[in-house]
Amino acid sequence: MENIIETLREELIRQSDERTREISQHFFKEKISFYGVNNKTVHKISKEFFSFLKTKPKEEIFGLCDQLWQSGYIEESFVACDWSYFLHKKYEPADFKVFESWINEYVNNWASCDTLCNHTVGEFIMMYPEYIGRLKDFTSSGNRWTRRAAAVSLIIPARKGLFPDDILEIAGILLMDKDDMVQKGYGWMLKVASMAHPEEIFAFVMQHKQIMPRTALRYAIEKMPAEMKAAAMAK
Repeated sequence: MENIIETLREELIRQSDERTREISQHFFKEKISFYGVNNKTVHKISKEFFSFLKTKPKEEIFGLCDQLWQSGYIEESFVACDWSYFLHKKYEPADFKVFESWINEYVNNWASCDTLCNHTVGEFIMMYPEYIGRLKDFTSSGNRWTRRAAAVSLIIPARKGLFPDDILEIAGILLMDKDDMVQKGYGWMLKVASMAHPEEIFAFVMQHKQIMPRTALRYAIEKMPAEMKAAAMAK
C-alpha cells in the first residue's frame, strides 16, 4: 500500500461520526483535534493497516508514526502508539530518543501520553531498565506531559511488581508538583505499585501525607484496604 497514511486517514474519516467527536472533547480540558472515531475502532484500523507494514524496516515504520504524530489528531496518535508497540520485539537502546522526541514534541493530552508511555515506553523500560534514569530526568522538564510520562511509563512494570525503589524515587521528586495531570500520573503509579508492594507504598504515603496534594493521595490509596485508607486520609 503505497500511500498508506493517506488511505488510513480516509478510513478514519469514513469511520467517524459527529456524536463521538462531541462526546470525546468532554474528557479533556485542552482543545483536542478529533476525527470522531471510537477507540475500539481506531485500534482495529491500526491493526489492519499494520498488516501491510510488518515486513518494513523498523525505522521506516517509526517515520510513518512521526507523520501521524505531526497531524495533531488524537486518533492518529493512537495508531502511532499501536504501531510503535507492535515493534517492541525489535526495540534497541537508540529507540529511546525517538520515543522521547514524540513525548516532548507531540504529546499534548493525557490520553496520548498514557497510550504511548504505558505500552511503548513501558515495554522499552522493562527491556532496558538502565533507562529508568532517563525517566528521572523527565521529572525536571518544563513540559507537564514529559513529567507525567516519568510516572506513567512505569504503570505496566508496576503491575508486574518491578522497580519499587525507582517508583518511590520518582514519586518523591514529583511529590509537590503543582500540575494536576502530573499529580494524577504519579498517584496512579503509586496505586498500581501498592498492589504488589502495599507496605512500602503505604509507608511512603504516611510519611508524606501532610504535604502530598490530595489529588495524588486519593489516587495512591485507591486500592489499599479500608484501614490503610482511613489512616492515610486522617488529619
